[in-house]
Parts: sequence; C-alpha cells; structure tokens
Amino acid sequence: MTADRRYNEDEVAAIFRSAAEGSPSPAPQSPGDEGLTLPDLQVIGREVGIPPEAVAQAAHALDVRGQGASRTLLGLPIGVERTIVLNRWLTDAEWDLLVVELREVFNARGTVTSHGSLREWRNGNLHALLEPTPTGHRLRLRTRKGDARASIVGGLMMLGVTAAVTVAGAAGGSLGNAVPGIVFLAAAGLGLIANGALRLPNWARLRGRQMEGIAARLTDAAPAVPPSPTVPQD
Repeated sequence: MTADRRYNEDEVAAIFRSAAEGSPSPAPQSPGDEGLTLPDLQVIGREVGIPPEAVAQAAHALDVRGQGASRTLLGLPIGVERTIVLNRWLTDAEWDLLVVELREVFNARGTVTSHGSLREWRNGNLHALLEPTPTGHRLRLRTRKGDARASIVGGLMMLGVTAAVTVAGAAGGSLGNAVPGIVFLAAAGLGLIANGALRLPNWARLRGRQMEGIAARLTDAAPAVPPSPTVPQD
C-alpha cells in the first residue's frame, strides 16, 4: 500500500465502514474519476472523528484481501480467485521468491512461463498471473476444483437419466419392473453429487486462506534490495 494508491467509490465506502467499527459512518465525498489517496481518506476521517490509524488499517486490510471472487455450481464454491493490486513493481528476485512460495504453499511444482511482460505460474487448474498496470504489478490467483465439478455434473446427468427412465416406465406401464434400476440410478447420482459437494466448502476456505496469506506477505513486504557486492580488502 502506497500513498499513490487511489481508491474508487466502492472501496472508499468499504474502508470507512471498516474504520468506523460501529460509529456513525461518514458520508465521504465522491472520489470522482481519479479516486482518493490514503492521505485524502485520512483527512476526511479526521473530520468525522475517525483516527488516521484506523483508516490506514482498513485500507491495508482492503488491499490484502484484494478482489476476491468464487465460481459456484449449485451454490457451492467450485473455484476461488483473488486479485492483488501491488502498486509497485516486483523485481526478478521477488518473482523467483514468489514462485518458491507458491510451490511450498500449494505443494505443487508447477511450471513458469513468460509472455512479454506477463509472467505465469501454472499447476493444472491453479494459476498465478503477474501482469503490469500503470502503477505497478497486479497478481491474479485462481483455481478450480475440477474433480468435484466432474463428480457433481456426472451425478446431475445420472439423475436426469433416472427421471427419463421413470417417465418411460410410467408411460409404458412397466414402472414396477423398473423400480430397482431407478433406485440404483438415483442413489448413484446422489452419491456422486454428495462426493463432490461435501469437499468443496473446506477446500474453498483453505484455498482462500492460502491466497490471502500470499497477498498479505506481498503487500507488507518492502521491495527487495540486492546485496551489495563484496569489496576485496587490500
């Protein structure tokens, strides 16, 4: 987080809600097209009785969380995403350290690729993309629980087959003979759905915590300074 970081209208509202902590929320001035910097927010907060430290902490928390998102299937989190705006440039050494951290946190080696100024670490459905913005780098982290999705979709398809068999049996007058097969198909379909669905909440929470931990370290860290060369003694 830097003094040059500008917050849009939604971010300003979120910062003051967090900083107020139960106090009457201020009605901040519109940030306009360019947004408001942290010093701007602290001035506004001081005018309504919110300490500058509280505003800074709320702004920092917003930066650490980044922009979170979840892809859902049947209301369940099938994918997790985080976007962290760094507002500074990562050095080559910091990118290398980030790759090491990604491999340790997610217990996956992955592969590193570069496309011009874009850098990416990928391991299956797990991606980390470092891309430039006008004010510095932005890191996008995203993942998807592919096996759980396949299990749920397979279960839904099996339930669809169950419904079709039931309708066909009823129309043909042979529903009684088809009941054992219908019960088996329905149980198998529900089992597949449960197998995928029950794992998703804990998986999504774990991935969210892992991504937020990476975001917290990056936003707290000072730019790396390479060691000074050793000067030989005379």
